[in-house]
Amino acid sequence: MDTYIRFLFEFMSVFFKGIASIFGGIFKGFIQMFNIQEYMYVIDFYKKDFNGGEWVLVILAILVMVIILGLIVAVFVFIIKKIFKFRKTLVDQESMLKEIGELNKKVADLVQEKEKILAMKVSQLGLKPGESPTVDTGSSSGSEGEESTDENNLDGDADSYRFSKLHSIDLEYRDYKVQVYNNTFTLEELVETFRNFCASKLRLYYTTKMIRLFISGLSATKLVILQGISGTGKTSLAYAWGKFIKNDAIIASVQPSWRDRTELFGYFNEFTKKFNETDVLKGLYIAGYTDDVYVTVLDEMNIARVEYYFAEMLSILEMPSRDEWIIELVPSAWDNDPIHLHGGKLQIPGNMWYIGTINNDDSTFAVTDKVYDRAFPIDINDKGTPFEPIDTEAMNINSSYLEGLFAQAKEKHPLTSEMEQKIADMDDYVIKHFRIAFGNRIVKQLRDFVATYIEAGGTEVDAVDYYIARKILRKFEQLNLAYIRDEIDPFIEFLDKSFGKENFMECKEYLLRLKKLI
Repeated sequence: MDTYIRFLFEFMSVFFKGIASIFGGIFKGFIQMFNIQEYMYVIDFYKKDFNGGEWVLVILAILVMVIILGLIVAVFVFIIKKIFKFRKTLVDQESMLKEIGELNKKVADLVQEKEKILAMKVSQLGLKPGESPTVDTGSSSGSEGEESTDENNLDGDADSYRFSKLHSIDLEYRDYKVQVYNNTFTLEELVETFRNFCASKLRLYYTTKMIRLFISGLSATKLVILQGISGTGKTSLAYAWGKFIKNDAIIASVQPSWRDRTELFGYFNEFTKKFNETDVLKGLYIAGYTDDVYVTVLDEMNIARVEYYFAEMLSILEMPSRDEWIIELVPSAWDNDPIHLHGGKLQIPGNMWYIGTINNDDSTFAVTDKVYDRAFPIDINDKGTPFEPIDTEAMNINSSYLEGLFAQAKEKHPLTSEMEQKIADMDDYVIKHFRIAFGNRIVKQLRDFVATYIEAGGTEVDAVDYYIARKILRKFEQLNLAYIRDEIDPFIEFLDKSFGKENFMECKEYLLRLKKLI
């Protein structure tokens, strides 16, 4: 055993001597670097042989050495400070964590004390824990009792409501009764009335065709897209419509940072326990109380990706039953939530339309097919020509009346069998030569748009022409233009043969513009 102990001592000595040599060498190295006496000895040995120029270089060498030594000292001091600062930070963190733990314990004690006080109050009311007091309404109907409870909730302190702005709307509309305006206009009269209002009151000039397209677009979908170059009156048209129906358009200026629906509707702040309500949400909530027509404008909607912040609304508005037009704002309900908010969910009103404006330039995102297929695009690339209008006032319009006119138009003006066949033939041609097909959604929108366009004073062939150009031929831009170049002229000949050379000018002009891009 003694032999092994001597072996182990000598064996480990080799290792520790190496470690000692490392630290000893570093220490000796520092001592050597700052050995001023040896520096002076070297200078004294050579000073007799230096001339004037060499003395300048000697002084320069001394300065460089002093700077290097100074930097070494500064680095060493910096490292020492960092070590002590890090240690101090660790100590501070430990102290803070200990303090947080003590505060959490105090909060838990306070919560427990609060629960005891509430339990005492509940027992004084004669209730069992977890039981809710009921409101005696003198009626056996549960729904009436529930409504009465909602009304009582309106009288609470405004600071206790997480939807403070919607609560204010509930107060404002507490005694509101839906207004019936006894509208009697036709769609054709609506087109001319709105056009004259824009010109006489707002000095905005639009052609009859443009207004007819706009009104017809509202009948085909809840989302109308106004696109074109800047300064042609896209936002102005949406703004004018709000003034005309006596409900100012809700302008939502889209920002490049928009990534989800919270930019439109708001979000619940966990810190303040309040919901940050937007103007769009307020407009939707007000519209739910009335039968008026409302409009929300998504200004420069493609400055961010539309399918990010508006995707949920696109899906909701596609649902066939308006009872399914529901959006969840919060995951749970509070007792004093707004009257029309049920289980944290809000019914999207059918009397709200959405108008998006698009500038086609390099600073914006391309609008995807998902958006275009669900919307109705209108190109506004020319300024209207001024004309002498009839002085026209704004008017209140019942949404139910306007949608009734749309429904009557759809029954009155279905696509003719001749047009149905021509569209089917064109569908076959486009599939064969361009590999693009019509979807069911597009066909339905086509029927709705054409019927309203005819009722508003237009013709069937012009309506089909405009719709095909904006909804079908637009998809050609996604194809390899060089590949389809030789197919464009034969397609124009097909259109001339099917619809007549004097018709389908929108489609032909679009195809010719496309050909110039190749």
